Amino acid sequence: MLKKYFMIFLVSMVPLIELRAAVPMAVGMDLDYWTSLVVCVIGNMLPVPFIYFFARKVLLWGRDKKFIGPFFTYCLEKGVHGSKRLTSKAGREGLFVALMLFVGIPLPGTGAWTGTLAASFLDMGIKSTTAAVSLGVVIAGTIMGLATKFGLHIFGL
Repeated sequence: MLKKYFMIFLVSMVPLIELRAAVPMAVGMDLDYWTSLVVCVIGNMLPVPFIYFFARKVLLWGRDKKFIGPFFTYCLEKGVHGSKRLTSKAGREGLFVALMLFVGIPLPGTGAWTGTLAASFLDMGIKSTTAAVSLGVVIAGTIMGLATKFGLHIFGL
């Protein structure tokens, strides 16, 4: 049992899939929903301070490297695009809510990693970023859990 929780904890830390894959995995493994949600949120939030303080620096360093450059450039462009999109939709005053909703919408590329990277480009501050991303992660995890349970119920699984 503990092994399954550890697995969803690790999956929730993986960029792009994050808890959007871990929560349905937990439902599929018949783990307790609320315990799984807490484990996935913690796993998804664990990288946030590292992303905020170091990701942009690492991406800027690696963007001109031969093998990793294209991927690092893609990630930089994704962060810049995300920060511009947030600012254009919400202005500087509404960035907290915009970041929370951006992370909370369970679509690929809108999770804690991208949201935190965008917030670091916007210099939102670690406290605001962590709070907004945390709330967004909880929203996304809840949506994914309900959608998975509802989908399984519809198909009689």
